[in-house]
Amino acid sequence: MTSLSVEILAADAAEPITSAGNAQLGIAVLAGIAVIVLLITKFKLHAFLALTIGSLALGAFAGAPLADTIKSFTTGLGNTVAGVGVLIALGAILGKLLADSGGADQIVDTILARASGRAMPWAMVLIASVIGLPLFFEVGIVLLIPVVLLVAKRGNYSLMRIGIPALAGLSVMHGLIPPHPGPLVAIDALGANLGVTLALGLVVAIPTVIIAGPVFSRFAARWVDIPAPENMIPTRPSEDLDKRPGFGATVATVMLPVVLMLVKALVDIVVDDPENGLQKVTDVIGSPLIALLAAVIVALFTLGRAAGFTKERISSTVEKSLAPIAGILLIVGAGGGFKQTLIDIGVGQMILDFSEDWSIPALLLAWLIAVAIRLATGSATVATISAAGLVAPLAEGMSTSHTALLVLAIGAGSLFFSHVNDAGFWLVKEYFGMDVGQTIKTWSVMETIISVVGIGFVLLLSLVL
Repeated sequence: MTSLSVEILAADAAEPITSAGNAQLGIAVLAGIAVIVLLITKFKLHAFLALTIGSLALGAFAGAPLADTIKSFTTGLGNTVAGVGVLIALGAILGKLLADSGGADQIVDTILARASGRAMPWAMVLIASVIGLPLFFEVGIVLLIPVVLLVAKRGNYSLMRIGIPALAGLSVMHGLIPPHPGPLVAIDALGANLGVTLALGLVVAIPTVIIAGPVFSRFAARWVDIPAPENMIPTRPSEDLDKRPGFGATVATVMLPVVLMLVKALVDIVVDDPENGLQKVTDVIGSPLIALLAAVIVALFTLGRAAGFTKERISSTVEKSLAPIAGILLIVGAGGGFKQTLIDIGVGQMILDFSEDWSIPALLLAWLIAVAIRLATGSATVATISAAGLVAPLAEGMSTSHTALLVLAIGAGSLFFSHVNDAGFWLVKEYFGMDVGQTIKTWSVMETIISVVGIGFVLLLSLVL
């Protein structure tokens, strides 16, 4: 466990800053979340401000001194940004290099050249899953939608038969697999092992994406049979480039951090000796920071230089990748502050008491809490952060594998039924040229399938591990 994790756990274990009873705490939690939901949905306030105000409201409703509430919020914000901020930044740089160099297009074109007919939906899942590893969900959509529309138009495929598998691949990566912000924050909050979470996340993700992607797309294509909208087929990012990175080099670069983190997890399990030389080496190269930093450094050459970028162009690409994530970092940080406020007012013990009295399995409880917050706020990241804060005490005493499964249960719940309060809902609706009803029958149902199938596989794994 890292020193950061120890510090966070120590902070989480601190004495409550209020002596309020469970009833008052329960009301305070509901009121605090209601404030956040109202500010985001009704007043369209940025999630960072909503989470900040909601944290202060939470402390006030719980009867905690304002100074203590502010301290809890700022401590949580600082710890969260310190834990995941650099990782999010490195992921953004890798994703931007992948997109701008034409590496993503190279993956798409190579796979599509070898797929046709019935294999096409499966090819779209593969493309979206590989590209979706280092990219944020919204960036992945913007990158992949032109490909989906072009394939559907030129191959005369049903738009839903091609589009749903691609969306499923992106969504599953976003909700379950680090280094995406939601899973990273949950791992940080619960003190989970990143390598083990990544390995189990892939085990859950593969069958989930198959069911929600190629399998469900058969039904979605029958329910909504629409052509690709002509006005939504833009140019692709690499059309103005003279050359692009090779397929093998691109895939190897994208998979490098995943492989390094999985090797660390495997060595930790097999060797299980902190003094062993091999484990010491893998603990360093497999740490999230080093793994992602290594991938970025490699990408500067295998993607940037391979595309003919000058040093100035590479520097500009890196710089442009960081500006769009400022909002994400602030939201994630404020979410960490909200999480710490929840813990410090004593909500953790209340959740423990509740789960014992009602005999609700911790994994199912975590999923239900994430579902409720997702439905209310429309944000998978906010749902993940808030749910992780609420159920963090449940992770104490859990085995490494079950703590990782708790992270995945929260991630699955955070994807449940995207609807009109979710920006992703409107993004998909506009790009695919659907009305609200059609978007609900396809995109919203797909998200629900991912969530339900995901928690199903998480619960199955909990019986085996």
